Amino acid sequence: MSNNILADLQPQAVFKYFEQICAIPHGSGNVKQISDYLCEFARERNLWFKQDESYNVIIKKPASNSESKAAPVILQGHIDMVAVKTDDKVKDMEKEGLDLYIDDGFVKADRTTLGADDGIAVAYALAILDSRDISHPPIEAVFTVDEEIGMLGAEVINTDCLEGKIMLNIDSEEEGIFLSGCAGGATLKAAYSLKKSDIAGTKISIKVNGLTSGHSGTDIICQRANANILMGRLLFAVKEHVNIASISGGEKDNSIAPFANAVIMTQEADKVTELLNNTANVLKEEYSVTDPQLTVTVKSEGDCNALACDDKTTQTIINVLNFIPDGVIKMSNDIKGLVQTSLNLGVTGWDENTFAATYLIRSSSQSEKEYLTAKVGKMTEYLGGTYELTGVYPAWEFKKESDIRDMLCDSYKKLFNKDAAVETMHAGVECGIMAAKIDGLDCVSFGPDIIDIHTVKEKLDIASTKRTWELILDVLKQLS
Repeated sequence: MSNNILADLQPQAVFKYFEQICAIPHGSGNVKQISDYLCEFARERNLWFKQDESYNVIIKKPASNSESKAAPVILQGHIDMVAVKTDDKVKDMEKEGLDLYIDDGFVKADRTTLGADDGIAVAYALAILDSRDISHPPIEAVFTVDEEIGMLGAEVINTDCLEGKIMLNIDSEEEGIFLSGCAGGATLKAAYSLKKSDIAGTKISIKVNGLTSGHSGTDIICQRANANILMGRLLFAVKEHVNIASISGGEKDNSIAPFANAVIMTQEADKVTELLNNTANVLKEEYSVTDPQLTVTVKSEGDCNALACDDKTTQTIINVLNFIPDGVIKMSNDIKGLVQTSLNLGVTGWDENTFAATYLIRSSSQSEKEYLTAKVGKMTEYLGGTYELTGVYPAWEFKKESDIRDMLCDSYKKLFNKDAAVETMHAGVECGIMAAKIDGLDCVSFGPDIIDIHTVKEKLDIASTKRTWELILDVLKQLS
């Protein structure tokens, strides 16, 4: 199944399973194969398991000590990944595994995302489930699907078979930070009907590329450029002189859009080209710190007749990209440096009849999330569109007292002679949904250092992976 690229890394069992996971395509919405792999894993070891219709999997293992009276502990992570690649990478990420390599203390994937978010949680859990020499209480390993597109698996999973009241969610990306609260979220998908006609003029293509991108939760505070919004700025500069023939941008709802493309028709080619290039220079200056590799390419494709949006539809699309807010909406008044409310126009798309815009809305305030969702929905309707909501999930509220959090902090200090940090974050994790399903759940989210998640630069720190493994084993031993 794998090429044993990671065979010499420690902890050996963890990296063995991580490499096996990476050999299976498992982008969001494409999870049956990896779900079946988990079921086969359990079947081969005579472990109790359950797979639901959405391909969520639960695997149970008795305590390592058959006489143990310890309560079960839930190990939880998601089996889907954000599956993106560079334009020059020849790979069908729906059907092919990743090309792993080791570079300067990190595991990387050649010109694709790595999926350590959250493949490493799955690997940790499988290593424990497969072990014969690790001291642990009864384990309830919960593997959810489609977390990256709205926590859809956690939303529908039936937890009635779970007895554990302690959960280790291994889906954070900074070692030594124990996450104890997060924002709630919702995905709003807007659609606008297109009216087109045959238009004569000069066809001009506009390409926005080279953006830094990043996670629309954890990185939204960096205020990096969103390619969909930049395209809106460019088109706003020429709104009176063009008709849109096509437009699209971004790749994932929860990634800050790294690119956008548009084709326009105009009868004032020289003027429009000049305005676009001038606006491009302004944008490059504005984002020179956050997005130094930003490029805007404006190219004439020649004179022709082409099917393009009529004037009213063109203005509607430009208004959508400019009038609906994007990015940080409000910072927390309680926690310094924490984004409280935001939204991200992650993906825009185009087909024969429809222009679509998909927003991911986040807030640690339920009322603010509901208000912003309603506001974007009403603005969509005001601009002539329709919308639907999916992937609505609750915030995970911070608990002042947590036994498992205290244990993790104490263990981290004992093992590494460093104080851990306890934080809440703007990105969503599944703890909020699970806590709503399991009464009295005490949970913490943590993990090893993973850099640049959701991008083709993603890399997993090998030494940090080992330290996090040692932490997990120490805590499980204490709970045995």
